Amino acid sequence: MITLKNVSKIYELNKNHNVKALDNINLHIKEGELVVLKGVSGSGKSTILSLIAALTKPTEGEVLVNEKRISKLPDNFASDYRQQDIGFIFQKYNLIPTLSVKENILLPLVPTNPKESEAQEKLNRVLEQFQIAHKKDERVRNLSGGEQQRVAIARAHVNNPKIIIADEPTANLDEQLSLDFIEILKQLKNEGKTIVIATHDPLFFDLEIVDKIIEVKAGKIL
Repeated sequence: MITLKNVSKIYELNKNHNVKALDNINLHIKEGELVVLKGVSGSGKSTILSLIAALTKPTEGEVLVNEKRISKLPDNFASDYRQQDIGFIFQKYNLIPTLSVKENILLPLVPTNPKESEAQEKLNRVLEQFQIAHKKDERVRNLSGGEQQRVAIARAHVNNPKIIIADEPTANLDEQLSLDFIEILKQLKNEGKTIVIATHDPLFFDLEIVDKIIEVKAGKIL
């Protein structure tokens, strides 16, 4: 489903300083797999996620998703691809604290301007699935860390995307909340989602639901 072919990524910080984030990597992820990218901060994990999500383009090589060359998509088509196919779960949730739970969850639907009944149906589905229906009118700033994580997951899932991308999703959670998050991952995997997680949390390294662990170091896949 996801293929990176001979991909390198160089960030130009200024005229005299470049950083090679990825160095000629090849990566293949099958549909429905749960893949963990393992490595320390700065190893290149997040750059791989950005490439899969078409948030950035490779300096060399190509990125394909379902045989579509997303590394060559113009910005407007890349935005459509992200909106339709990608669900994001961020380390710091990236919720808007002054908005309610339901308003945060509905944000990814804004570009498509769905009918109110369709938006409500999608909202109700994820509120029930992730057990936050009783908090739907609460402002996000009043929620616990675990509740905010569930809101972030519901937002990522409201469009029913094919691919879920998570960047250090348990970095701000205690062990019990991290285990709760893993239970949610099991649900998403059972639905057939393709899930790519960048983490250095050892909780992920012995899970039965993980199909593949890929170690990234200094921009290379070991």
